[in-house]
Amino acid sequence: MTDKEKTVTFSMEAEKEDSMRETLVKVHDALMQKGYNPINQIVGYILSEDPTYITTHNNARNLIRHIDRDELLQVLVKSYLKK
Repeated sequence: MTDKEKTVTFSMEAEKEDSMRETLVKVHDALMQKGYNPINQIVGYILSEDPTYITTHNNARNLIRHIDRDELLQVLVKSYLKK
């Protein structure tokens, strides 16, 4: 079998996780720039879904609203439990 005949696999899950990670990094950076504790603010948002935990600086509040909280929690737990 040649390289051209091999099936290329593509993982939507991995792409979605990368997108969530990129968004969280942007939100984290925006919170840091405004002088907030980003971990506390993001956790507060995840637990309450209250957008006021996230600054509007650099569009962070709008960005985080595009992440499904349940999916985010699944990815976080999965990442934490990886060995």
